[in-house]
Amino acid sequence: MCFSPQADVVGGLVVGAIGIDVLRHVGNRRDHLGMALLPVLLAAHQLDEAFVWWGLQGHVAPQVGRIAMWAYLAFAFVVLPIYLPLAVLLLEPPGRRRATILPFVALGVIVAGILFAALLRGPVTAHLAQNHLAYGIGLHARVPIVGAYIVATCGSLIFSRYHHIVIFGAVNLIAIAVLVRLAIDGFASLWCAWAALTSAAIAVQLRFAGADHTVAPALR
Repeated sequence: MCFSPQADVVGGLVVGAIGIDVLRHVGNRRDHLGMALLPVLLAAHQLDEAFVWWGLQGHVAPQVGRIAMWAYLAFAFVVLPIYLPLAVLLLEPPGRRRATILPFVALGVIVAGILFAALLRGPVTAHLAQNHLAYGIGLHARVPIVGAYIVATCGSLIFSRYHHIVIFGAVNLIAIAVLVRLAIDGFASLWCAWAALTSAAIAVQLRFAGADHTVAPALR
């Protein structure tokens, strides 16, 4: 798939429509709300990135593109590493499994704090690259921080009691490893697009699975 503003718009609209349908059917399953809301948030994230593209291409005012860039990076680097493990935590009943997820929430808060400080310190940049947008925030020790980001987000998913959440985490872990190897500067753009698409699959599972889900055999 060749990433472009058009791809962001189409992907955002499709994932958003799926997400809205899921939210309509969450019902009284309040513990599922965090995960059910994820596709809508990621869809809005992709639509926002279209404005980053258009700003760099000169189709919208530079100020609009820059605001969109800041919104995109704030969500990707500050909100998502906290939101994902928290959403998984909400799904888990009290017990050993929930205790297993708590360290990922704590790590997500630490990573988000480091990335937020890097965003404030700057410089924050975005430029057109081959099939993606390359973002830069002047981050020191980039590889360890990216590694901690991956652990916080995908690790929490992999340790969930629900098989479909575990699969979601494992697939995203593999995707991240490939994307980081292909383009470290395009990590935020490429992985968030991939996460949006795969979150739609999770949304469909939540939509049709009802209140009962297949759970992982260990640490129930």
